[in-house]
Amino acid sequence: QVQLVESGGGLVQAGGSLRLSCAASGSISSIYNRGWYRQAPGKQREWVATITSGGSTNYADSVKGRFTISRDNAKNTLYLQMNSLKPEDTAVYYCKVTTTFGSYWGQGTQVTVSS
Repeated sequence: QVQLVESGGGLVQAGGSLRLSCAASGSISSIYNRGWYRQAPGKQREWVATITSGGSTNYADSVKGRFTISRDNAKNTLYLQMNSLKPEDTAVYYCKVTTTFGSYWGQGTQVTVSS
């Protein structure tokens, strides 16, 4: 099993930045994919970014060039650096890891971008 604890959300003005963190514990060695998702009010959860065990990254078109996903293996922590934030980025952000025996989600952290 893997436990995920997210932090870093908050209220920011449009154009500002935030960095989200997702600390993992448990069966870390079984993780081979890490990603961020978000869910805005009244909408379905959507994929934001992914980083593989090899370090390859992919981004949704809506965040490409503004968000950066990264990880610190020594700290077992996943990050999402969010720059040039827009009001439409307002959502609850979730980290997700995929392991050899299943997927796990964090509890979510609220990001609110005011105009």
